[in-house]
Amino acid sequence: MLMVLDVGNTNIVLGVFRGKLLERSWRISTNKDKTADEYGLQISMFFNYSGINCSEVQAVVLCSVVPTVMPALETMSVKYFQKKPLIVGPGIKTAMPIRYDNPREVGADRIVNAIAAYDLYGGPLIVVDFGTATTFDAVSADGAYLGGAIAPGIGISTEALYTKAAKLPRIELLKPKAVIGKNTVTSMQAGIVYGLVGQTEGIVRRMKKELGGKAYVVATGGHAELISNESEMIDTINSNLTLEGLRIIYERNKGD
Repeated sequence: MLMVLDVGNTNIVLGVFRGKLLERSWRISTNKDKTADEYGLQISMFFNYSGINCSEVQAVVLCSVVPTVMPALETMSVKYFQKKPLIVGPGIKTAMPIRYDNPREVGADRIVNAIAAYDLYGGPLIVVDFGTATTFDAVSADGAYLGGAIAPGIGISTEALYTKAAKLPRIELLKPKAVIGKNTVTSMQAGIVYGLVGQTEGIVRRMKKELGGKAYVVATGGHAELISNESEMIDTINSNLTLEGLRIIYERNKGD
């Protein structure tokens, strides 16, 4: 059994694979103040609830955009699963050329997503990850990572309206019934949701043009369904894309 962890700014997505099958996955809050024991006990409880024995884990793979959380997770992996984790970063075999000015600047999650998407769907393609930030990543027809765009995520935008505009309330992120809102809450929901839809379509359209006119578009991340269901530019939604990418990277490095 392979355990994979995708550490994002807001959540950690955890999954377990038996071979190529993703058997279970969970989402927990990212907390830089949690100790290795707190993470270990929380994950162990998930395993116990699902009838999985911790001793079944044969390897652990970590991908993180939050460096401060890594020491606790590395210690947790060794202490609770007796496995030194494979950490996605410089020196890891990806089999994907990275055509970026400085490849070390690219978030590990963006590369992992690109690897999984190319393996599953081929290229050229665009990956849109609706997370804390909304990232757009382009992969060429021959499987090279070309770069992309980074924009504020829907949660950041919503919180900014609440904290910076004195009379605007904190709202729940839901799709409104119409673009023309009839009250403050629905007006904010319309602006945020349909604003991100418009942003997504605009950036994807421009990226497709730079890729030669055609590209398969894959959406992932916590808000993928909310936005993608309102856009004709998204070809498929794959909520487990990053986890699949971590499995693929493990397969490419396990002999080392």
